[in-house]
Amino acid sequence: MTNMTDADGFPILPDEPDADDPTRAPITVPDYPEDFRAGFVCLLGRPNTGKSTLTNALVGQKIAITSGRPETTRHNVRGVVSRPGSQLVLVDTPGFHRPRTLLGQRLNDLVRETLAGVDVVAFCIPAGDRIGPGDRLIARELADLRKPVVAVVTKTDTVSRPRLAEQLIAVSELGDWADIVPVSAVKGEQVDVLEEVLTSHLPSSPPLYPTDSVTDEPQAVMVGELVREAALERLRDELPHSLAVVVDEIVDPTTQDAGRVKGTGNRLQVRVSLLVERDSQKAIVIGRGGANLKAIGSEARRGIQELLGRKVYLDLHVRTVKDWQSDPKALARLGF
Repeated sequence: MTNMTDADGFPILPDEPDADDPTRAPITVPDYPEDFRAGFVCLLGRPNTGKSTLTNALVGQKIAITSGRPETTRHNVRGVVSRPGSQLVLVDTPGFHRPRTLLGQRLNDLVRETLAGVDVVAFCIPAGDRIGPGDRLIARELADLRKPVVAVVTKTDTVSRPRLAEQLIAVSELGDWADIVPVSAVKGEQVDVLEEVLTSHLPSSPPLYPTDSVTDEPQAVMVGELVREAALERLRDELPHSLAVVVDEIVDPTTQDAGRVKGTGNRLQVRVSLLVERDSQKAIVIGRGGANLKAIGSEARRGIQELLGRKVYLDLHVRTVKDWQSDPKALARLGF
């Protein structure tokens, strides 16, 4: 197609389509209240402060994996909470800590980058933990942040009322917070109050995501995280930080060439690699007679089938990638 130009060389634009033209697609502009609020809220804190559990509680369903092991979250997880007059986009971040590896440094950098792009910060501090160096480090990072910071005292169900009162006072002395809200995500206590407080600090804006969305996590990422969650629970403290998970492929044999289909009933073929840093760790993941790997696969499969809504054949393999946490090339391949 040749572009037409006028005598001066400027392009001649086509005429505006006729508004009464039946072939013209109608444009529907959603109607939102003038006082609608929407924005991004970063959940920040030391490792294992309940950020992911709180994210799931606010969203109303599981979108982030949880574990009793510190440093479970390794990438930002976004959860969307839509209400008639507002939309919270929650960003669950990795635990901010003093890094021991290149991976730790990059996770901290990710948190700092996230802080620069959100509207509100929810600083999570467990009710049962004394204020320590990690909390003070984060408080210093937030001191010059020119946006509202809400201090969230998490896990209130784990302490007595007098101890909670002490912690609220200690948190109030830690920094100049826009609000302080105690919550128990496990029991659902004060979660609605926290939602209202966070919403009150959002800017006026139309929704940022479709109102029926709960997350923008890619399917493959969520599948990989479910496998890693199952591995962390099975292996406990044996090698949580040395373990990474990569989804090699997800193939639907009913619509794709899946090669050799395993299992019965045209199950979705999900192939996943668990990466460790040393061969001795590989033996731990597999376990005696393959017991650990079988248990990890069984637990992960249940979560994946619930997520995807169909039967799955989960094929797990364990590979050694030497010192991947400190190898820049390996980290880049893993998306860090």
